[in-house]
Amino acid sequence: MNEATPPARSTVLVVTAHPEPRSLNASLAALAVDELRAAGHEVLVSDLYAMGWRATVEAADFPDEEDCSRLHVMDASQRATLAGRLAPEIAAEQEKIRRCDALILHFPMWWFSVPAILKGWIDRVFTAGFGYGPEVPPPYGPDGPLAGRRALLSVTVGARAGAFSDRGAHGSLVDVLHPLQHGLFWFTGMAPLEPFAVHGTNGVSEERFAQVRDAYRSRLAGLFTDEPVPYRSLTGGDYDHDMRLRPDVAPGVQGLDMHLRPRAARDA
Repeated sequence: MNEATPPARSTVLVVTAHPEPRSLNASLAALAVDELRAAGHEVLVSDLYAMGWRATVEAADFPDEEDCSRLHVMDASQRATLAGRLAPEIAAEQEKIRRCDALILHFPMWWFSVPAILKGWIDRVFTAGFGYGPEVPPPYGPDGPLAGRRALLSVTVGARAGAFSDRGAHGSLVDVLHPLQHGLFWFTGMAPLEPFAVHGTNGVSEERFAQVRDAYRSRLAGLFTDEPVPYRSLTGGDYDHDMRLRPDVAPGVQGLDMHLRPRAARDA
């Protein structure tokens, strides 16, 4: 735990991706909005289903490219981003991220990933020139373009917690969420916090729901003070030119744990 004093007033963007507003996941998103506002923070909300968010990347995302003979998505997105010529709904979501000091993604785990509508929000909003690049090589991690923001995943999972453990049938939850924690948050410069996960959500009693709400309130209270996940820097010398961890780094460590700084380095 980092004992730094939390900011008196910050801006938090809550993105929610569940089609049922009475679901457990949507209830936790509403709790987050209420708790953060009660704490004095400004809260922005993107309810993707209510917004009718289009999940697919199309040429219409980049108006100047609609008549091109061949769409190269990364190049087109970078040109449109840098020129201020993105589709209005994408530009609006990027502005919310620019304004925010913390981002919370609320979603149910479907087929070991996010719902298509949230994946489409990520694909369309984190364009080249906004979420990464255009420098070559681009900055990563703490030097990324979205540095200075914290990020939290709030995920509801139907399976029991044991299924996502070190010996679980589905692999550890850390591994399953790595593309979001490291590939989205950390890569673009945001500081990822330990995810808030609720397992066995196909049937939740009132008593357990009260416990989950209390646990989430505690996590929200630490949004600006909890220690982020301590990923290694891609530019600190631990990785080679091909972005592979050097063989002399973290010998004997298996899986994604090798990409975490050792505790002594974290505490230094």
